[in-house]
Amino acid sequence: MKKTLFLTIAMLVSANVSAATDHYVLRDGNRVSHLKITKLNDEITVSADVEFEPGANDTGKTACSGEISGEAKSTAENELLLKKHSESEATYCELKIQLGPNGAKIEQSKDCDNFAVENCHFSSGGKELVKVK
Repeated sequence: MKKTLFLTIAMLVSANVSAATDHYVLRDGNRVSHLKITKLNDEITVSADVEFEPGANDTGKTACSGEISGEAKSTAENELLLKKHSESEATYCELKIQLGPNGAKIEQSKDCDNFAVENCHFSSGGKELVKVK
């Protein structure tokens, strides 16, 4: 995940200067969440990924990862909504993203299990993903 973050930042530096990209990261125990928001003119693209690697205290839990990305809509000031259709089900995963000055909070709909399972949920559980500066 660190390699992906550094490669993404390197590509952004060399890319079009009219694009603005913000990265957010949360490490919560053995779960790492990453959120990338790119604004290019009026288009907003969101990418969220999560990884979980069980530790010694996590008996019976398995490693997992999940990713979702797509075009998001601004539903209010400092609020984004990513709605992604599941290819395997007739449902939609919705991520509601609350942006703050130093971070972001994510809430997911119940239908996001098609994109991430078990301990790999996109919801930040009320915790704030810290904005990478």
